[in-house]
Amino acid sequence: MDQTEVVKPATLDELIKILHKIFESDCINVEEVQNIMESYESNPQEWMKYAKSDQYRYTRNLVDEGNGKFNLMILCWGEGHGSSIHDHTNSHCFMKLLQGQLKETLFDWPDGKSQGNMVQKSQRILQENKVAYINDSIGLHRVENGSHTEGAVSLHLYSPPFQTCQTFDQRTGHRNTVKMTFWSKYGERTPFETTASQENN
Repeated sequence: MDQTEVVKPATLDELIKILHKIFESDCINVEEVQNIMESYESNPQEWMKYAKSDQYRYTRNLVDEGNGKFNLMILCWGEGHGSSIHDHTNSHCFMKLLQGQLKETLFDWPDGKSQGNMVQKSQRILQENKVAYINDSIGLHRVENGSHTEGAVSLHLYSPPFQTCQTFDQRTGHRNTVKMTFWSKYGERTPFETTASQENN
């Protein structure tokens, strides 16, 4: 094997170890992270313990805190579940599909002047094992599971980690700041207050 080739992580644990190494540096090569995440072949036996789902909404499940440099999480999307349009708080966001398909819709930032519908830039279907990337300079996005028969599972890496993000109303461009919550951490369900905001992206 050529030494310059991407080291292919054989397991999710190995992928996490490689990510820890990559993120020791303050200079992040987006392509390198995308390639390494894409080269991990999804194996449900490895990630199933983190994939806690809910009947009514998609869930965010923390897998690893990346020594404070990144958050790695698994999101479970039931049939028809979707996020609101949201930003990424000046972070890098990588999203790898572990199972199923998800639709990503990109939007321009609302300019504050024009009232009315937000401008949709593009749309794509993300396939299993593919990795998508977004940051705030690219725009805003919404992610949804369009299937009415199949769930979907995705692996997300956010660097640096963030606790709040902004969500946007597609019809008006109006923005709200929402707190991020985890449905579970390291495979254990997190206790939460029923009064807390249930919004999460």
